[in-house]
Amino acid sequence: MKDDVVKGSALPRIEAIVIGASAGGVEALLSVFSELQAGFKLPIIIVLHLPDQARSQLVDVFARRLPIPVREADDKAPIEAGTLYVATPGYHLSVEQDHSLSLSLEAREHYARPSIDFLFESAADAYGPGLAAVLLTGANHDGARGLARVKQYGGLTVVQDPLEAQVATMPAAALALHQPDYVLPLRGISRLLAELEHIAC
Repeated sequence: MKDDVVKGSALPRIEAIVIGASAGGVEALLSVFSELQAGFKLPIIIVLHLPDQARSQLVDVFARRLPIPVREADDKAPIEAGTLYVATPGYHLSVEQDHSLSLSLEAREHYARPSIDFLFESAADAYGPGLAAVLLTGANHDGARGLARVKQYGGLTVVQDPLEAQVATMPAAALALHQPDYVLPLRGISRLLAELEHIAC
């Protein structure tokens, strides 16, 4: 559905949100999170492709700009409601069946570690139809296969409109593989997250 207006009555009850982005992703994520309110109830887990380094500055950037708790993902940490988790550079991030986080050093996927596919596929296995997955701007095909897995397991799938994306390769790859529930500009994705949280409450 390509629509700037999200209809709440058609939306499922979501337990968690996963988001993947690559080139242009920091600006896109800040735009998507611009309407988050204090007390937002759903957990959000993000993978953003970054060079391997000792510590990502993303946590600090998001913590300064967002009204919800922001944490770098820790191995075996339980996923808490209303918290934004940022993947650790150099490690794959996955979701376990008990809804805890897991870090690992398996081979890179699409030249990336963390891999968006790795997160999306594990979260689909853990949450099934209770998952919403969002794929944003990026320069490779990471996330397309994972998004298809989310759809296969009954979750809600969202792709940034490639015409708006800073780098359209990643959203276009996802659209070539499956038809998501929504293709939206960033402002539409922001509204959708707010609506999903409203329904979850």
